This record gives sequence, C-alpha cells and structure tokens, in this order.
Amino acid sequence: MQNQPTTPATSPSSGAADPGFKLPGQTPDEAMPKTTPDSARQPVEIAPGGMTNTSAAPLRDTSGRDLAIAGAVFLVMLVIYFFVRNAYVQHMVVRRVSPSAAGSAGWLLFVGLGFLSLAAVLAIVNAARYLTLAITGPLLVVGLVTLVAALFVGRR
Repeated sequence: MQNQPTTPATSPSSGAADPGFKLPGQTPDEAMPKTTPDSARQPVEIAPGGMTNTSAAPLRDTSGRDLAIAGAVFLVMLVIYFFVRNAYVQHMVVRRVSPSAAGSAGWLLFVGLGFLSLAAVLAIVNAARYLTLAITGPLLVVGLVTLVAALFVGRR
C-alpha cells in the first residue's frame, strides 16, 4: 500500500471541501438557502428614524445600574421632601392655619415635589426614552396642580 497525502474530504457530487459538521441526511448543498431574502441586501438600521430620518440620534439602552442609581436618588429626594413637608406643616400651624388644612397642604406639597422630581430623574436617566409628552407631560401636570393646590389649601 502506498502512503497517500491526507487531503480534506470532498463530496463526490460537489467537489467542495467538507464543512465539518453536518446534520444526518444533509448534503453540503442542502445547508445553503435556495433564495436570499430581500432584507439580506439592505443596510442594518441603527437609528430610530432609519433611512427616513437620518438626523435622529440612536436610542440608548438604559442599564439596570442606571435605573438603580436613579431609584436611590429618587428615594433620597422623597425622604428630604418628607422633612420639607413636616417643616411646611409646622410653618402653617404657626401662621394660625388649622392643623387639618396644614396637613393636607403638606401632603399636597410632598406629592407635587415627588412628581416633579420623578419627571426630572427620568429625564436625566434617559431623555430619548422618558422625555416624551406621554410620560413627562402627566408627571409635570400632576406635580404643578398639586403644588398650586397646596398653596390654596394652605391659605384657609
């Protein structure tokens, strides 16, 4: 017997090199698709506007770390607002406002400041995702309405 040089195994039907892994009953010609889809030759879209809006900035994914930091900052702000609420209620009682009206005004102040700070924190975390009319608009409206209500309730 003669020693023959080792060459990659070739399929007798195609003459191409064996790709290595094959599914049972699969020939190298079956591995390739018969037709290519239309999307195979189009560019990949990386901006939210795509080809129609090239000036739009690409969306930035908000990581869990960013959201955790934002949540911690928001909770710290709520604790601060709770002390501000208590000081505001005390100030209103000293000004001879009834304790129930002062307490209501204090809670309205707390809720208003909370909604406004939530809108600010979300806008800082990811402006492309959260700084929209559908998300920021209601937060700002509720925050401003409750602050105005706190001023009117505190006048009684």
